[in-house]
Amino acid sequence: MSGKAVVSLTTGLEDAEKVTVALLVAVGAAESGRPTLMFLTKEAVRLATEGVAVGVACAGCPPLADLVARYQAAGGTFLVCSVCFTSKGLDESRLITSARIGGTVQMWEWIGDGATTFSY
Repeated sequence: MSGKAVVSLTTGLEDAEKVTVALLVAVGAAESGRPTLMFLTKEAVRLATEGVAVGVACAGCPPLADLVARYQAAGGTFLVCSVCFTSKGLDESRLITSARIGGTVQMWEWIGDGATTFSY
């Protein structure tokens, strides 16, 4: 099995191109067989709720919903910062299927002996 990958994302739809790049990196890792976790913080936590990750960031960019679907289909998971999620008053019942609430402790537990990391 390939090594683990963690993609940390702090940006939401206010910078859809950055979201697209982070998702492309995560999709590439997951589709190549790496166990992959996206750690969503700050405004990125909104992307883990139903109906938010939509639209196209730029001409020629793939739709965000398609990237999320590919990521989930490849077994990728989202760890959604509990502090960020709660502070925004978001509804946990609206999380997409591959997302769960957690924090840095859960991220480090998932990483275990190591992972390749990317931060956006």
